[in-house]
Amino acid sequence: MKIEIYEALGTIMEMMPEVYAFVRGSKDYPKIGGQVFFYSLWEGTLVVADIQGLPEGEKPCKEQILGFHIHEGARCLPLDNDPFGQTKTHFNPGDCPHPEHAGDFPPLFVNTGGKAFMIFYTDRFYPEEVVGRTVVIHHMPDDFKSQPSGDSGTKIACGEIHWNKG
Repeated sequence: MKIEIYEALGTIMEMMPEVYAFVRGSKDYPKIGGQVFFYSLWEGTLVVADIQGLPEGEKPCKEQILGFHIHEGARCLPLDNDPFGQTKTHFNPGDCPHPEHAGDFPPLFVNTGGKAFMIFYTDRFYPEEVVGRTVVIHHMPDDFKSQPSGDSGTKIACGEIHWNKG
């Protein structure tokens, strides 16, 4: 079974993603940049995130863990005092409680040098369902219990999700 999974992942990673988002930091986090790719896999989506320039923990052995979600809004633009306020709320087509929103992702763990790389599978949506939405990184980890969205704090980076025209 493990060999089948590794072979499938290798094949998928050689393909172009169906949809993608280029992520950029807010004016307070201008060094953040990277990409999130979405691939159709089995009955869901393989998500690949590669982000650099993230804030690091300030003390030794203190990891920086950041909230990571898909939001309903289509644009990474400000609204009121929120640098990415037009992203709206978490993507939640099933009207589920948090953390069962389709857009609730595992947290990003920031490594030395402000880098985060993550691959995970979700069956909560297909790539085509998130086109026209946004990927958002928050400055605190999602607590996976606070309603309606996990109390993950300020939005520090955002990317608009687009079709990959290849």
